[in-house]
Amino acid sequence: MSGQGMRGHGVSRRRFLGYGAAGVLGAGAVAVGLPLLGGMIPGGQPGLLLTSKVPLPKKYAVPLPVPPVLQPVRTDGTTDYYEITARPGLARLVPGHDTEVWGYQGVFPGPTIESRSGRRTVVTHRNELPHPTVVHLHGGHTPDDSDGHPLDLIAPLGGGGSASVGSMAGMPGMGSATATTERRYVYPMQQRAATLWYHDHTMGFTGPHVYRGLAGFHLVRDDEEAALPLPRGPRELPLMIADRAFGADGGFAYPALDPAEGTPGVRNAYMNGVLGDVVLVNGAPWPFAEVDRARYRLRLLNASNSRRYRLELDPPPSGGLGLVQIGSDGGLLSSASFHDSIDIAPAERFDVLVDFSRYPAGSSVRLVNRLGSGGTDEVMRFDIGTAKVADDSVIPIRRPLSHVEQLDPAKAVAHRTFVFQKSEKSWTVNGQDYRPGRSLAAPKLGQIEVWRFVTDVHHPVHLHLDPFQVVSRNGEQPGLYDAGWKDTVDVLPAQGVEVAVRFTDYAGRFLLHCHNLEHEDMAMMAEFTTG
Repeated sequence: MSGQGMRGHGVSRRRFLGYGAAGVLGAGAVAVGLPLLGGMIPGGQPGLLLTSKVPLPKKYAVPLPVPPVLQPVRTDGTTDYYEITARPGLARLVPGHDTEVWGYQGVFPGPTIESRSGRRTVVTHRNELPHPTVVHLHGGHTPDDSDGHPLDLIAPLGGGGSASVGSMAGMPGMGSATATTERRYVYPMQQRAATLWYHDHTMGFTGPHVYRGLAGFHLVRDDEEAALPLPRGPRELPLMIADRAFGADGGFAYPALDPAEGTPGVRNAYMNGVLGDVVLVNGAPWPFAEVDRARYRLRLLNASNSRRYRLELDPPPSGGLGLVQIGSDGGLLSSASFHDSIDIAPAERFDVLVDFSRYPAGSSVRLVNRLGSGGTDEVMRFDIGTAKVADDSVIPIRRPLSHVEQLDPAKAVAHRTFVFQKSEKSWTVNGQDYRPGRSLAAPKLGQIEVWRFVTDVHHPVHLHLDPFQVVSRNGEQPGLYDAGWKDTVDVLPAQGVEVAVRFTDYAGRFLLHCHNLEHEDMAMMAEFTTG
């Protein structure tokens, strides 16, 4: 879909809101009271383009920044302790202007945390912003009291945001909110190596907060991954991809109903998602990276509010299949998967290897977005060196990467359906707006269940607590990008996706929601309770 979203396909907002006739979703799916939108709204780009009011930066004019790795403030025999403060900062992103970011440690992206599997990580978060925040470790296998529930607020230090906290009191379910000026998140790290990320998760305000910069990488490492001959050190690049638009003053432009953030949500035209016209990688607009003629590991993260990308190397290497996927949201695949392009929805991560020795010395290759246009069709550029370099890494073709346990759907003790659908004024799960404390499911720890996610339009669906495995799409085989353990699945319009999941270790309340952040903020979220 073009940057103009549904408007580019002759579907007015009034007609969209009026859909309600029953439809079917394809072979093996059930009738769920949804329109058959697949032929009307293709599985492309949701959202509406927000156009910047300042001259855009030149492409490939700034080097790729790599977020610094945060050092612990102390360690002991079992635990590493970190301290992070969310505060305003300035970044030069567009010509002639400084852009205020809301960043962890005042920078965007925030500093990277590296954890060791099996060793506890404890992070104390403080808030010097004018609005309450919440922190969620996305992909973390985490107890409920450290999961970043949207009402577990971190109030601004000094009480400067007390008015904002008070203005949130009228939101449904806010009676169960708690607020403290610092919050200690305990992450046991009883999970395999994977690319995680931490980001804001505040009730009704996740979209504007992440848009302003509240996001960072959290990498988990383990012995299994360390034993593989993968690129390391400067040849391992975390790449946080996000689109943004800029106002006339150079600040981030966001179509909030209330710019002071007393009222959640966006203006009606942007209810399907906010798209920017500038692509940032690690906070830099269309950067370049100088690379050796060697193999590199790229940890790809889509941190956009709603934009999907189809990432591809241009030109492709001789023989094609230049993107070798070795991992997904939840860590290593069982074996490598070879792609010419990769579709990545908001919050998804893809761990890929690229062999730049397949290109001529001194050449350049762009990472492009085949779902973009007008500048958003380009992401970044790699400039390949001329010197001969040593490279002891290997692309594992003939050897397994990891033992990945396969969940057997036939052993499922329950099958549940969650319908993601538009209502008159909000986005809903099973026809209901999000209400804290109202649980839509009560899975038991240690048991396999099959959950079906059914959509009207495009929704990237995210589960907290544990990853899952995609079983089918519309009753057929999983898609090209569904392999391995996932915590976010890209569900296309009028589609039904089945996943097998098994929740473990931690009883409590957790969340299921769309990771289009405008949808999430406008009520497309639900709780489930494990026990």
